[in-house]
Amino acid sequence: MLTTQLLTSLEKVFPDQEPQAPPHRQGIMLKNEQYSFQLAYFSPQQIWEDVHLEVVSPLTDYIQVYVVGLIPVEIPIRFPHDNNVLRTTPGLYPDLLSPVGPSDKIPILPQQWRSLWVTITDPTVFAGQTTSITLLFKLKSGSILAQETLQLEILDLALPEPELIHTEWLHTDCLATWYDVEVFSEEYWQRTKQYIKMAREHGVNMILTPLFTPPLDTAVGGERPTVQLVDVTKTSDGYLFGFEKLERWVSMCNELGVDYLEFSHLFTQWGAKHAPKIVANVDGEITKIFGWETDATGSEYKSFLNAFLPQLVQFIHAHDLNERVFFHISDEPSLSDLDSYKSASHLMQHHLAELPIMDALSDYEFYSTGAVKNPIPATNHIEPFLQNKVPNLWTYYCSSQGMDVSQRFLSMPSARNRILGLQLYKFQISGFLHWGFNFYYSQYSREAIDPYRVTDGGHWVPAGDTFIVYPGPHGPLPSLRLKVLHEGLQDLRALQLLETFIGRDRVLELLEEDLERPLTFSTYPSSAEWLLAKRDKVNKLLKMHR
Repeated sequence: MLTTQLLTSLEKVFPDQEPQAPPHRQGIMLKNEQYSFQLAYFSPQQIWEDVHLEVVSPLTDYIQVYVVGLIPVEIPIRFPHDNNVLRTTPGLYPDLLSPVGPSDKIPILPQQWRSLWVTITDPTVFAGQTTSITLLFKLKSGSILAQETLQLEILDLALPEPELIHTEWLHTDCLATWYDVEVFSEEYWQRTKQYIKMAREHGVNMILTPLFTPPLDTAVGGERPTVQLVDVTKTSDGYLFGFEKLERWVSMCNELGVDYLEFSHLFTQWGAKHAPKIVANVDGEITKIFGWETDATGSEYKSFLNAFLPQLVQFIHAHDLNERVFFHISDEPSLSDLDSYKSASHLMQHHLAELPIMDALSDYEFYSTGAVKNPIPATNHIEPFLQNKVPNLWTYYCSSQGMDVSQRFLSMPSARNRILGLQLYKFQISGFLHWGFNFYYSQYSREAIDPYRVTDGGHWVPAGDTFIVYPGPHGPLPSLRLKVLHEGLQDLRALQLLETFIGRDRVLELLEEDLERPLTFSTYPSSAEWLLAKRDKVNKLLKMHR
């Protein structure tokens, strides 16, 4: 009456296609990581309305089960594209993970494959043991429709603390818009805290911090809702600054275990030619004093920054943030913007010489001319930076990186998402950036979108580029892609742990011993089987050396 099959986390179960992967019945994990697998199921004829899932396992307290929800996709991929995609047609794609408990009904529809996602988190007390997880589909009467069992070995080893700095840009104005709350109300702070918590639980250890409303993905002449953390008062003598909101933000991030803060860009995107939107108290009224109409090279904005940056540096020193903060100038400038970028960079470096300034940009000349000391090239433009051995190198991808390189679009196999961890390890990348943790606006932030219906920013980018969590009624809901990305970051840490036992040269040899060509950001095995077998071998070597 019900067909079931255990699958790894790297399969995507579409309703109209029977899974082709072999059954997954054994797993192995380190004691402080997350381990995920899936239970796919199919009902040939009947709608089952009173089915729930029972989990029988010593690990029950460490297990969360999710229903994998289907999400509409209108733009699966850009054309032309490579062959490492699952589908190129619009339709319903698996992505949303909605938690279910023992009493919740499991949706079972006729002639549709669906899946449940099972995550085990930090089962440290069972270290050194192999235990079972049995999943039973049960009717309200107690009758069992189907059951599957996974054997899971938990190694008495722990992943090391992350060395990678990882940021996924949090857009708090999108939260205020979606939940219809006033910015800086108590509910706004609570929602922000929920989203940062989920980010931390999935390997994000740096949070975008809006000193002023971030000048990101905003139409020229348009503006996004004000989320400015620094209070500004304009007087006849200059400017006064209040840091109470920023102090609350820092305290919240400290409480949640955030390691790093990246201060939002102090100049507009795509060239640093204007100031971000900045509001101030002017004669008792909150007024916009800078924005698109402000020339970034003009004396007025320079005077503002000359007043503001020294006080911000004092705040950084007073709160012992010297080793935890990064600054941005302008996001994704092109080579034609080099002069304006240099001007902005010179001004910022004058005040922030001791603090890191970084930006996502892909032309090596920005680095070679000294305009930026900490470049973040895209994964498909990183080769010149690698060849020239740029220290502490970061990388990023977004909608433009859809050919050959690792990505996390909904249309792509999960192995293409997870392979990033191995690439970051091989090239000793210091940081990874992505712009869309929760961007729930259309292109240029012209209007709000419903991420449950619109996954491409309103016919703008391939589905999956703009967000990796969904806005649930009680807080964020993870995506399948978020879980898989986190698995890639765990792979990175497992390789770093193995390096402490056998040395880096031997680990690199292990990674590439069965490859025809060396692993790069654009050349890598596409199969989930290869990736899982590689992690399995790493785990077995770790077990030998513990």
